[in-house]
Amino acid sequence: MAFRAVHAEWGTVFAHLPDLGCGRAWETVWKARPAVPLACPECLHPVHAKVSRGGLRFFAHAPRPPHCEIALQGESEAHHLLKLELAGAARDAGAHAELEVRAADGSWRADVLATDLAGAWRMALEAQLSPITADDITARSERMRADGVTSCWFSDRPRPPWLGAVPSLRLAATDAGLVVAEGLVKFTGGSWAAAPQVPVADFLHWAFTGKVEQHTPRRPLDYPQRQLARVWTAPTYVAAEDAHLVEARRREQEHEQRLAEQRAKAAKRRAEIDASNAASRAGALERATTAERQMRLVPRGPVEIRRHVLGMNRGVRQALAHLAREHGIEAEIGWSTGYSRWAAGTPLVGPDGTPVAVFDPAASLVKDEAFLLLAGMLLLFTTAADMKRFDRTTRNARKPRVPIDGWTMQHTEPESPTPSAASAAATKARTHRPVSRPCPRGADAD
Repeated sequence: MAFRAVHAEWGTVFAHLPDLGCGRAWETVWKARPAVPLACPECLHPVHAKVSRGGLRFFAHAPRPPHCEIALQGESEAHHLLKLELAGAARDAGAHAELEVRAADGSWRADVLATDLAGAWRMALEAQLSPITADDITARSERMRADGVTSCWFSDRPRPPWLGAVPSLRLAATDAGLVVAEGLVKFTGGSWAAAPQVPVADFLHWAFTGKVEQHTPRRPLDYPQRQLARVWTAPTYVAAEDAHLVEARRREQEHEQRLAEQRAKAAKRRAEIDASNAASRAGALERATTAERQMRLVPRGPVEIRRHVLGMNRGVRQALAHLAREHGIEAEIGWSTGYSRWAAGTPLVGPDGTPVAVFDPAASLVKDEAFLLLAGMLLLFTTAADMKRFDRTTRNARKPRVPIDGWTMQHTEPESPTPSAASAAATKARTHRPVSRPCPRGADAD
């Protein structure tokens, strides 16, 4: 199917025009006898006028045509009708429109080539109804663009997969004719939304006069169909998106600045609290060290007895061994063991009398001076369960007393074996237990 043909005298004739573009009626070439000599503008093979079942007028090649793209392209009637619609809309928009225009070097062919009457611009209007990949359609658009021809691709199919990959629109048929159904957008409320449907001729007039242009959205499309990489919109909407992005960036910077100020303020406050806590703990440790040294200078009988009793305690001995083994500290039980500052725990002091750890303090007594001292001290417990119980109790108390950075705690006994391991050990012990045998009858000792 073709809409153009050439006549030796009339020049180019167009099947879709009422006067064939040369001031002659369709009947002049259709079923005329003798046949009017018409030829294909591409291969110069004879063509003759025909009318499809739907009433579409076109030119068909005579039998045995040479290799000709027009003869071989096999376009459908729907494709030809859409080309006619685009050509008519381009003319209604004030442009000159010509069908099936080929590049001088044959690198591209436009379904409809719309040109400015003054020759300032050229735009190819492409009717694309058959399947095509986004890469192929992009390559065809680039070949046109290299020749100074912009393009716009049209389809009336529901979901053309290439829509938005190139300058393109989806059309829809209404009682008033073809309208733009997808691809024309407006910017509102911080995102892109579908613009009202407009006739194709109105859109082409806007495109020809620069009232709409191609744009790559930087904000999401609040769009009922899908996101599109490229859309058509008015320059005012592009400016609105620019202003929105500038304002959004300004608000983001202000937010980041407020967060930075808040973080700096929080860090400063934390540093002040840490310094205050460190000073309080250092003071408590200094007071405890002074008391320990004073107690050493004036030993007391009951204190000596208590230290002796504590020294017999297995847990205390494990704690002293733990300090020597894990921390390299040769510690001993402190003389100030009965003081309330240790929360009923046992102070363990180094050779110089400085407290280095506390064994098994009572969670219920951690308050006031005891809290300041224990918050910066290593706390030792016999088992992991005792350690976890102390931490849980101080956190769940009516008035929780837990340091900001938590307690420093360790336990001195390994974890208890799992039930399966314990039962296996018991089974092994029973297996190797010696069996007692009865003495032989009559074998009494001398």
